[in-house]
Amino acid sequence: MADEDALSFEKDIRPMFTDLDVAHMKPAGIDLSSAGDVKANADAIYSTVRSGAMPPPSSGEARWSDAMCERFKRWLDQGSP
Repeated sequence: MADEDALSFEKDIRPMFTDLDVAHMKPAGIDLSSAGDVKANADAIYSTVRSGAMPPPSSGEARWSDAMCERFKRWLDQGSP
């Protein structure tokens, strides 16, 4: 894969989490603004956003699009750089 296809947490992944997402997950012990926390919980995060379970409808936040889910999965497949 070419370097220009490589994803980064700061540029490509972090912007997908809103400040509200970050605030809601911190009490659960997951800091969505931290690359390390997201990487450590990546499988669970991917599963919940892919299924549409998160963010919950009551939050008023938009669910992730297929493109966003695919970007997150590609970041995982690249080793979560």
